[in-house]
Amino acid sequence: MTGAPEIAIAVDGGGSKTDVVALDGDGAVLAHARGRGSNPQVTGLPAAMTVIGEAVTRVREEVGRHRLVRLGLYLAGLDLPAEIAAFRDALAGEDWAAGVPDDAVVTDYDLSALLEAGTDSPDAVAVVCGTGINAVGRAADGRAARFPALGMISGDWGGGGQLGMQALWHAARAEDGREPPSLLTRLVPELFGLSTVREVTEGLHFGRIPQRRIAELSPLLFTAARAGEALALADVAQQADEILLLATTALRRLDLLDAAVPVVLGGGVLAAGDPLLLDPIRDGLAVRAPRAHLELVTAPPIVGAAALVLRASGAAADVVARARSAVERAVQSVVLAG
Repeated sequence: MTGAPEIAIAVDGGGSKTDVVALDGDGAVLAHARGRGSNPQVTGLPAAMTVIGEAVTRVREEVGRHRLVRLGLYLAGLDLPAEIAAFRDALAGEDWAAGVPDDAVVTDYDLSALLEAGTDSPDAVAVVCGTGINAVGRAADGRAARFPALGMISGDWGGGGQLGMQALWHAARAEDGREPPSLLTRLVPELFGLSTVREVTEGLHFGRIPQRRIAELSPLLFTAARAGEALALADVAQQADEILLLATTALRRLDLLDAAVPVVLGGGVLAAGDPLLLDPIRDGLAVRAPRAHLELVTAPPIVGAAALVLRASGAAADVVARARSAVERAVQSVVLAG
């Protein structure tokens, strides 16, 4: 395609959705597509590759004649080097990624995009609490702090999936008398259009309700907590403790506990901005890392993914800044239209 315009493509793949944008060299968004979740740990690698491939193909078709010169993929579920290597191997056989030089393809986990969306500081930490929970830290000297983030088996607690399960757990126990009465005995079945928690339990057991929908119950736990229910309040307090622990552990591992650094918070659970969750995190950080400051990110991680792709291509700072704004507008228009 000699003479065809050059484009870069950025991909952010999460547990619930996948965003793809095509950018020109000036930071303009040429196309945007959204697909369902593409976390390989949840969907399996072939299904994740299909979701991403369909979205990238839609974007490339919308752009028309072009030459793809850089591709950045930032996905939930690529927490270990072996997972990244497996994804790269699978990517090599995909037509939608063909023609891009190997050294122009970056594959990493989604927290890199979240961190970039929240700050350009060389010393920084990010914690995501969305469907799952994870953290990353970076230092100006190139050191990084990462966590396996494989759930309970790697020492993790929390995220929308865990909190949703806690909401269901309390609802089931309140309904049969093992726990005190709770708002959750009404709220949980209402979410699924059912009458009792028992019906929800059976629906999940027999596959009539997909297991992935348990994460949708997470906001209900906060509703019960705001109503003063002690068990729900304890769960929210534990989630705050876990987020604070991840942040301060990353800071400690990078020798940044005494530094003035941003701690970026993102993901659906945190982005909701509930004071019951955020206030204990802020108060705890003031004690354990008094010079650090919280940055709550509401911009979608695809903004960070786009910035990373353009930085890797050598784009100037003003181009990256322009792309950040353009990508956020493009994604926001989809949210509003939805």
